Amino acid sequence: MQFHHYGYVSGDPRVLPAAGVGLDRPEELPDDVDVLIVGTGPASMLTAAQLSRFPGVTTRILERRPGRLVIGQADGIQARSVETFQAFGFAERIIAEAYRITEMAFWKPDPADHTRIIRAARTEDDPHGISEFPHLIVNQARVLDYFAEYMANAPTRMKPDYGYEFVNLTRGDGDHPVTVTLRHTAGPNEGQERVVRAKYVVGGDGARSKVRAAIGCTLKGDEAHHAWGVMDVLAVTDFPDIRTKCAIQSGSGGSILLIPREGGHLFRMYVDLGEVNAEGHAAVRSTTIEQIIHKANAILHPYSLDVRNVAWHSVYEVAHRLTDRFDDVLPEERATRTPRVFIMGDACHTHSAKAGQGMNVSLQDGFNLGWKLGHVLEGRSPATLLSTYSAERQVVAKNLIDFDKVWSTMMAKKPEEFESPSELEDFYVRTAEFPAGFMTQYEPSMLTAEATHQELATGFTIGKRFKSAPVRRVGDTNPVHLGHHATADGRWRIYVFADPAGAGSPSPTTDLAEWLANSPESPLAATPSDADLDAWFDVKVIYQQDYTHVDIGAVPAVFKPHVGPFRLTDYEKVYAADPAADIFELRGLDRNGVLVVVRPDQYVANVLPLTATAELAAFFAPLLPAFQGKGT
Repeated sequence: MQFHHYGYVSGDPRVLPAAGVGLDRPEELPDDVDVLIVGTGPASMLTAAQLSRFPGVTTRILERRPGRLVIGQADGIQARSVETFQAFGFAERIIAEAYRITEMAFWKPDPADHTRIIRAARTEDDPHGISEFPHLIVNQARVLDYFAEYMANAPTRMKPDYGYEFVNLTRGDGDHPVTVTLRHTAGPNEGQERVVRAKYVVGGDGARSKVRAAIGCTLKGDEAHHAWGVMDVLAVTDFPDIRTKCAIQSGSGGSILLIPREGGHLFRMYVDLGEVNAEGHAAVRSTTIEQIIHKANAILHPYSLDVRNVAWHSVYEVAHRLTDRFDDVLPEERATRTPRVFIMGDACHTHSAKAGQGMNVSLQDGFNLGWKLGHVLEGRSPATLLSTYSAERQVVAKNLIDFDKVWSTMMAKKPEEFESPSELEDFYVRTAEFPAGFMTQYEPSMLTAEATHQELATGFTIGKRFKSAPVRRVGDTNPVHLGHHATADGRWRIYVFADPAGAGSPSPTTDLAEWLANSPESPLAATPSDADLDAWFDVKVIYQQDYTHVDIGAVPAVFKPHVGPFRLTDYEKVYAADPAADIFELRGLDRNGVLVVVRPDQYVANVLPLTATAELAAFFAPLLPAFQGKGT
């Protein structure tokens, strides 16, 4: 964490100085806003948290409830989400309070007595070392709390506006072309309507989204006609794996997915209630908690479950639905206009809860859209950038639904229906990278280059998330993870993995540094003259030598920019490979040097030779039309 560059800080350094719209933020919802976000679910809160780092952008986030969420239905936090939390500064704190999944146990009918279950296998949760971050279980409400804290501490001092319900919207012309009708749901004005005008509207208002309906989108798909009871409970039991994630299949019929919860005592059970015919929907919806507990006990035999307290329970049927677009632009309109209204999360994709994907994929919807809105509204990028949101995220949601159909079907199978005794656990291990959140790969676009030079960095796949690795920071000699310093500040990252020459010696690295700092074609030249040199681009260098052999005084100035009103030198952009875990070896980096460009949402956008300055300029030119060539 860096601070003091604006002057001495004696309080909490996570509270950034107020700036822009945060200097005089009105308590009441204004009539005109830049971005109006509907709903305070995970996707919406991340979008708001990202936009809270753009001081010139007026963003308000609405919630129909009178206050914060108390009990959330989602609880699975995949490693990709924890990586994202790191960018927002609360990964360590949420890890400390969460339940950590390290193994999954598989229970099956005892071959000697099918009325009983036995533990048949255990599997490691991340056998491939996909991420340095863990797989967690924690209440969704706590995730929202952390994002709320982040935005409250950000320069814009953002916070949710509770007690507003979305009614409808219309799109017109002018500076704020989207007119939104809202209704007060609490307080002295309860029931009254009011109008807000916005430049952009984001609908994260759930599976029954009114924003989705307002832009003419519908969820399309199918139901599996299989019902599950889910309960968060405190109980006493003799089942030995009650604090381990388990897939439990009984010989008498039915299965359970057991998810231990944070706090050491609470746990969740998804209890198989069986097939549902077309006439049985109402009946299964009326299943009582007592019936769910009774069914759980039957599946757990010979073990028993004595439930002492129920925190929450529900009954649902598996449904897989997806919208064909995530914004308000019809396919035939793509060439003539850019979107003004967006939907995300459950508003555009629904599926079962058992793969632990709902909140995680929704969070990435928000991360994808938030920085793009900030860049367009600040004038950094053209409005066409916003069309990439639907194009990128709709494909991800389709892949998720395809995966979840397979997983939820397997969880509902009877033991005798499997082709092999280990089929379920084999599938769990084989597909671990997908639910962990690391199979997303964006296709080539204005944001993602063709893989022309991919062989120079085989471990940083273009279109996939930037996979961190250990390095040594030269200035303070600390061992750190390179990717952990990519905070959610809306900046592009340019990682310069140096050639073998020493710092400052004549070399491609030195030539590139000179070009980045001084060429009018450099993307850094787009940075406004009154901003820090690294305000829009975070440029880091990683040398191949041991850190003790890197002369930081000889490192080119572009890697040591002057920041803040006192023009202090930033020494935290110069790194060296760690001999114990050489990033050049770990990520397949060419020893002649390579440049890796990473988007603000942590996805690799381009891989280039150090000498490919023309290609780097050409990549960024369409993204920086308003400022290109202004210089610093």
